[in-house]
Amino acid sequence: MTRRLIVNADDFGLTLGVSRGIARAHAEGIVTATSLMVDEPAAAAAAELAAGLPDLDVGLHAVAPADGDWPTALQRQLERFTALTGHTPTHLDSHHNAHLDPAALPHFRRAADALGIPLRGHSSASLLRRFYGRWDDETHPEWLAPGNLLRLIDDHAPSAWIELMCHPGHADADLRSSYAAERDVEVATLCDPRLPAALTARGIALARFRDLAVVAA
Repeated sequence: MTRRLIVNADDFGLTLGVSRGIARAHAEGIVTATSLMVDEPAAAAAAELAAGLPDLDVGLHAVAPADGDWPTALQRQLERFTALTGHTPTHLDSHHNAHLDPAALPHFRRAADALGIPLRGHSSASLLRRFYGRWDDETHPEWLAPGNLLRLIDDHAPSAWIELMCHPGHADADLRSSYAAERDVEVATLCDPRLPAALTARGIALARFRDLAVVAA
């Protein structure tokens, strides 16, 4: 049985450098989807980049509202997404997975159901979130090496569908994040030319959320 892997890059639109790194990881690597932060200054430029990448799925990476009013914030961010991209999102998730909070989750589920799109952590795809190169205020680039990425995927062997959450990007002067240099390491790994053959050898095919939505319907 062929297993399917969606490689979803978070933080599209965070900065122009991050967006360009994600676009490169798609054009030259294995990234098949990304999630757009619609309120960041580079969001419009990211949407323009995505317009030239028709095979890249683009979903909404919702950001938690300061006042906790998720219904209003989610509706506004969805409308902003459509205004920027000209279409509805292919999938739905959130910054720091805030949608998994019990107070937020029902609103996200209703929105995803209304749009007929997958919601991270609540679809047929098993979420792989351990591909991350920083913890305890220390950088761990070794965790982002191609060999370790394949090992993490192997650990999800029973899953027919996997969503790999990742954070590639080029760290530029506008990036205000403790996760900076690690993003460039992720780009290099996700563009490693050995990965496609290694995935094929494991019976894994790259896929997108639009494929998952058809299967789950």
